[in-house]
Amino acid sequence: MTDHLPSESPTVERLTRYTMTEQSEILGDSTDPFGVADTGLVWLPKEDHFGVRMAGRLVAHTGLLRLPIAIGRVRTDVVGVGGVAVSPDLRGNGLARLAMTAALQHARTMGPQHGLLFCRPPLVPLYQRLGWRTLDQDVQVQQHEGPVTMPLRTMWTPLHHGVHWPTGTVRLLSLPM
Repeated sequence: MTDHLPSESPTVERLTRYTMTEQSEILGDSTDPFGVADTGLVWLPKEDHFGVRMAGRLVAHTGLLRLPIAIGRVRTDVVGVGGVAVSPDLRGNGLARLAMTAALQHARTMGPQHGLLFCRPPLVPLYQRLGWRTLDQDVQVQQHEGPVTMPLRTMWTPLHHGVHWPTGTVRLLSLPM
């Protein structure tokens, strides 16, 4: 973690693409940059991407994907958030907040009432500081062999004023994002 950002101010933008090259620009060439390979899950790529650049370098990212979900007997959609990444040398400087804020502004235009993400337990406090809430129940997600229980923590955020999480069992009706 650095004590301050470089002199150039970060700029936030909607990315026209986000490939392994861009991901490597932020996180390096790790085979498991998000630390989730041991879950054995198959993940969907995101469709909308938001990045933070400094001195021409991509230093942070957040991706979005609209997905079907069942909560109790109600089927609806959520905006799945994933691929949240900040360059290790710049963590602790608010870049995740910048990327997430831009992504959630766009998510509010997509229709669903809720944002949903899955994260490793050590990241829960970060997302809580960004306004996310922990869903304290098992969540089923689709995999090629059928539904499985998500081994990561599930968090949600309202995308509109006055929105609450409905009661009932939760099943993501697709691969996770």
